[in-house]
Amino acid sequence: MAQKPSIPKGTRDFSPAEMVRRNYIFDTIKDVFRLYGFQPIETPAMENLSTLMGKYGEEGDKLLFKILNSGDFISKVPQEMLDEKNSNKLTAKISEKGLRYDLTVPFARYVVQYRNDITFPFKRYQIQPVWRADRPQKGRYREFYQCDVDVIGSNSLLNELELVQIIDNVFERLQINTVVKINNRKILAGIAEAIGEADRMVDITVAIDKLDKIGLEKVNAEMLEKGISQEAVNKLQPILTLEGSTAEKLQQIETVIGETETGAKGIAEMKTLFGYIAKFNLKTDVELDLTLARGLNYYTGAIFEVKSKDVQIGSICGGGRYDDLTGIFGMPDVSGVGVSFGAERIYDVLTQLNLFPGESLETTKVLFVNFGEKEEAYCLPVLAQLRKNGVNAEIFPESAKMKKQMNYANRKDIPFVVLAGDNEIEAQKFTLKNMETGEQHLVSAEELTKIVCS
Repeated sequence: MAQKPSIPKGTRDFSPAEMVRRNYIFDTIKDVFRLYGFQPIETPAMENLSTLMGKYGEEGDKLLFKILNSGDFISKVPQEMLDEKNSNKLTAKISEKGLRYDLTVPFARYVVQYRNDITFPFKRYQIQPVWRADRPQKGRYREFYQCDVDVIGSNSLLNELELVQIIDNVFERLQINTVVKINNRKILAGIAEAIGEADRMVDITVAIDKLDKIGLEKVNAEMLEKGISQEAVNKLQPILTLEGSTAEKLQQIETVIGETETGAKGIAEMKTLFGYIAKFNLKTDVELDLTLARGLNYYTGAIFEVKSKDVQIGSICGGGRYDDLTGIFGMPDVSGVGVSFGAERIYDVLTQLNLFPGESLETTKVLFVNFGEKEEAYCLPVLAQLRKNGVNAEIFPESAKMKKQMNYANRKDIPFVVLAGDNEIEAQKFTLKNMETGEQHLVSAEELTKIVCS
């Protein structure tokens, strides 16, 4: 019996129509990245596990896809380790590589590895797939594309401003109404210090990052389970429920953590960044959200999250500043900041809101009907001329029945069909049919080119 074809859960095939739509997203994002002086790079799908492990926190490490070593890897594992059945210890012996979890850590590795070839500050963008061993659900996949833009080698908050402007430009072009939520990990560190749990910042941020998903009560329960004291959780409550304008929130939080050195730095950075943002008339809403934590451990300063205002789907873009990610690879004290656009969720938002432009589906604009060898010879030079003028055009490869060729045009949503039989050849003309209106006209080659190029 033949095997039924399938793909792993959390992955997807994309049809030609879907790929045209995806490329519309990628092209829009790339155009904006280039406007701000960013250059493209690519890194391998797999990295050494030593590069990936320990960079995403305990939860992130669990979601890494590991790749088995080639050859007879089990023969090199001591029998007592096999008998122990400890998957973590065993993995270290049988797997040295993994699929990349994001594009930021490979980027940091790239910067260190090619430091002598890079001009700093280095502004790069990268659009490639990443993999996470997560439970598949709506808007969450095991294989998905990220569209990252980062600048490394500069501490200036002008970089954060540019990222907010890039976010605004991208979603204005895609016609998605968004809100950009901003916080600062230094503020979160100041909060942890102010409530007497400075050494539990990671546990606190991991918990409060889930506030939108699971609610305040469950966030509090998770912190208590992690060993954070009831007194500290109680002190945290007013901060988690702060309301008002950005200026009002900063003023209120300053009274709580302004005496902590780290917290004061975070507040100063936010005042500077929001001061920059206020000078621009952005289409997207921008707000301070003191509950925003971003679960990745490498963030050290400003953090960003973007949500669609019209579709409940989670964040569609996010990122932040990381002060010493390259230090892990032997290049300390190099600060960077970046954001990542989630192509899959952006696709779902555009689909749900019916925002893809109609013309983006036109993979072919003109189809020449094939009546035979003589007609082929008559059509081919004009077909070549259309392509030279940038028109997507094709000729049906066989002289099949007219019904089959017209069905082909309909199924591919081709807007124009060109017919050339004996009468057209004798008159040195072509019949051009508009497939949407049904109208058809007898035109010259020059007129045909002019019409379909307009």
